[in-house]
Amino acid sequence: MAAEIHWPAIALRLILTVIAGGLLGVERSRTGHAAGLRTTLLVTLAASVSMIQMNLLMWTNGKPHDSYAVMDVMRLPLGILTGVGFIGAGAIIRRKNELVLGLTTAATLWFATVVGLCLGGGQLILGSVATIVGFVVLWGFRWFENRAEKYHRAELRITIAGDSPSAEDLRARLQAAEFHIRSLAVNHSIGEGRRKLDCEVRWPRERGNAEIAAIVNELGRLPGIVELEWRGVASGPQ
Repeated sequence: MAAEIHWPAIALRLILTVIAGGLLGVERSRTGHAAGLRTTLLVTLAASVSMIQMNLLMWTNGKPHDSYAVMDVMRLPLGILTGVGFIGAGAIIRRKNELVLGLTTAATLWFATVVGLCLGGGQLILGSVATIVGFVVLWGFRWFENRAEKYHRAELRITIAGDSPSAEDLRARLQAAEFHIRSLAVNHSIGEGRRKLDCEVRWPRERGNAEIAAIVNELGRLPGIVELEWRGVASGPQ
């Protein structure tokens, strides 16, 4: 990092920052995320400007001979990087303790901040290469991610009167139907003589809705089951 910079260098850093932030932000806007072009661009610019400001204040770094205070200009970009963590946390949404959205958006904002710090600090090649790599990850890898094996998820709640079927019987039936059981909880109501079974299951996306509905209907017809609730858990973009 140069100890002294002039306006041509500052202008070049800001131009590259706008290009980098715009490239990352366009990908987020294209996929319909709230933290899109303007948000990503502003975060990248804030990081870059903080590094430029630190560069301009470099001559004040250290302890002046007439003061007990010690200037540490590196705290400025570090504060920016920490502050983006709060923005990223605000981009993450958790719905009903199940569905988590916004992780990729939060990671993009954090990555854009690092890119801005690189460009604002004068590491133009590093910042530019990082921008291209980040864009490839966001845009190009989406194709691979969408073609990877995906699962549907659902919550199954069953109320059982009497002793049959048992939780182990239901577990065996679900596993025989090729469901993967992620969690299973049983609540006994001694006064009413009933048991409530809550479980979360998942299955490959390739299985049709008609097949799943038939399996659920078959469970509901088992003797002893007085109530069955099946609620799908949607998955959304990150």
